[in-house]
Amino acid sequence: MSQDANHLSRAELEAGLARILESPKDAGRIALIVQRPASNQRNEVSRGELTIEDGLVGDNWKSRGSGAMPDRSAHRDMQLTVMNSRAIDLIADEPSRQSLAGDQLYVDLNLSEANLPPGSRLQVGAAVIEVTDIPHTGCRKFVQRFGRDAMEFVNSETGRKHNLRGINAKVIHAGTVRIGDAVIVVSRSGGGAQ
Repeated sequence: MSQDANHLSRAELEAGLARILESPKDAGRIALIVQRPASNQRNEVSRGELTIEDGLVGDNWKSRGSGAMPDRSAHRDMQLTVMNSRAIDLIADEPSRQSLAGDQLYVDLNLSEANLPPGSRLQVGAAVIEVTDIPHTGCRKFVQRFGRDAMEFVNSETGRKHNLRGINAKVIHAGTVRIGDAVIVVSRSGGGAQ
């Protein structure tokens, strides 16, 4: 492990890539649900409600707003962030650090653009979400929490191709989600892998 006990080296991250790429393509499971009630706060919950109006109820997506919007209102196409659970398992190195990535849903599913192009829909528990076309990339906080090598790993050509940092999505049909619930590809837009 690299000198910082919580930051893996690029070589260690690359060594774990094969396991991430083995993620199921058509049906997986919810591994972690995280509400972000305020900046730098995380509530790991076993059950959550997804709504069209609020995204994950108890999360600050709506009240926080978005710099991508002229009026700084919440950006509907950035309502949820979803990350591959195998990717965060590798990057965080410790289960207690996984929610620091800042995503709401962590799923064992192939999130690559080839498998889930924008417009694709997933049944997540009782809800349905749609993948949006806004890239999800790491930020300054991601570097602080997981290291520069982790940021370079997820933003590398391979990392972007497989959306290792995750994807943005929006709620299409409201419903309850629970850890362990199925995540099923309902439809793929743009002729993604079947």
